[in-house]
Amino acid sequence: MTTDKALKRPPLEYFLSLKYPISIYPEEEGGYTALIPDLPRCMSQGETLEEVIINIEEARELWIETVYFSGKKDIPMPSKR
Repeated sequence: MTTDKALKRPPLEYFLSLKYPISIYPEEEGGYTALIPDLPRCMSQGETLEEVIINIEEARELWIETVYFSGKKDIPMPSKR
């Protein structure tokens, strides 16, 4: 059984292709923390800038997939920062 909401929303690939602003902060003890302000609680860490960027992109994909398949809330559009 599908809901009207599920029929009207774009495919998962659409949401995965969206470009969200990422904020990256150096940690006092080394490494970096990254977060995506538009996606609540979507954050990651890495020892280098390269690693934190890879990790936050993976976190973004997992966040979007989880919300998409749960159907419990809408996936926000990226802000224009």
